[in-house]
Amino acid sequence: MMEKSTSPAGRSSPQIVLAEPLVKQLKDYVTGLPDKEGQLINVLHQAQGIFGYLPREVQRLVAQEMGVPLARVYGVVTFYTFFTMTPRGRHLVSVCLGTACFVKGSIRVLDALKDTLKVEVGEVTEDGRFSINTLRCVGGCALAPVVMVDERVFGNVTPTQIPDILANFK
Repeated sequence: MMEKSTSPAGRSSPQIVLAEPLVKQLKDYVTGLPDKEGQLINVLHQAQGIFGYLPREVQRLVAQEMGVPLARVYGVVTFYTFFTMTPRGRHLVSVCLGTACFVKGSIRVLDALKDTLKVEVGEVTEDGRFSINTLRCVGGCALAPVVMVDERVFGNVTPTQIPDILANFK
């Protein structure tokens, strides 16, 4: 559920009301840790798994439960690319734009993906099934161009293969 709040500058920004069962799940996880020291990244991974992403309300909850400043939580979330502050689709489709993939046509693959899904990089499809991301290198240069859907790697991808790849995840 989302409600609107007004920022100090007078701009309206969405404020998310966190579902109590999900809040309880995260609190139980943190409570079950034998020691909170050094566990912030693990807790953020757990929080992202529970909520799907890490909006400021979830970051506030993590800071409160871990007993650390919100600025520290925000710093970790913005430093590591695995963490996201915006919603993602159920399946994250990532296109490698590293040198080998770029030279072998990953931009054309990315364009075909955007055309097929009707969304841009960083957006979520209307049905919430897919979101698109780009990466700089996945270490599969011999398979260039590479597309990853969640943890599954597809190599030597051509633009015409995109519909078949996506069909595996519908």
